[in-house]
Amino acid sequence: MLPPVENDEEWDAVVSDETVMRAGAEHLCARLGLAGAPLTRFPEGSQPVYAVGDDLVLKLFPGAAAGDGVAEGRVLSHLHGLLPVETPRVREFGPYENGWQYVLMSRLRGENLAHAWDRVPPGDRDRIVGEIGELLAVLHSLDPAPLEDVLGPGDWSAFTGRRRRDTVEQQRGHGLPADWLEQIPGYLAEVCLPSTPRRSLLHTEVMRQHFLVDPDGWRLTGVFDFEPAMIGDRAYDFVGVGLFVTCGDPKLLGRLAKAYGQTFEPDMLMAYTLLHVYSDLPWYLRELGAPAAGTLPSLARSWFGTA
Repeated sequence: MLPPVENDEEWDAVVSDETVMRAGAEHLCARLGLAGAPLTRFPEGSQPVYAVGDDLVLKLFPGAAAGDGVAEGRVLSHLHGLLPVETPRVREFGPYENGWQYVLMSRLRGENLAHAWDRVPPGDRDRIVGEIGELLAVLHSLDPAPLEDVLGPGDWSAFTGRRRRDTVEQQRGHGLPADWLEQIPGYLAEVCLPSTPRRSLLHTEVMRQHFLVDPDGWRLTGVFDFEPAMIGDRAYDFVGVGLFVTCGDPKLLGRLAKAYGQTFEPDMLMAYTLLHVYSDLPWYLRELGAPAAGTLPSLARSWFGTA
């Protein structure tokens, strides 16, 4: 019922068309024994995602992102019951039609941390980021070997080498000004990154948007969205931590790092920020601002320093 989606033009035409998407989701739900279940599309996220009744979530992946669907289904199945907070429990996942993949999973309880953050008292914020640090410590301690057949990048040194070659053009494409672009090659040449780090299972998008909390006591209740998971250097996960969880707050990052059990050098995390697959430095600068010095080392200390 859903048409093929193999390029950006088809993605824009199909994924945003709720008439087409809803018909496909209803057809798939009927196939899965959920005919007539009410569907509510979530407004956020890069993939089309529907609440199915009160207890289930259906996430759809076009052919252009079919590998992400396989990865999410496998990672969530592997993680069930292994982390300090809940992850969605997979009910079924697999191929649909015309290259589409789906994951049918349980719906987690709680309020999105990004939406709730401004209402969280300071002391509870400290505890929540501590809980995130503890969660990441457990995630990174797990043996990633069972997922090596579906998660990249494989050779970490080769991956960072490719990203070094591509990052200037990627940032230029996002509109980064020349005075920042000119600093990138020299900065990356000076920062020492491990070529063969301990292999860890990475979420890669550790953001407030991907955590749920219980407003009654402000406790972390869930973590989700493992479609971009990778296997690699655990410091890579702290890009999202510094940018989207602690947001340049050295006290909060210090609290999270203490709960995690390790701190990372700001320049290492800044380098990984530049090398991240989805890196968009102009966006981060708009959100977090930049110190007056206007240099990457000063930016590293501003965003990834701890107190």
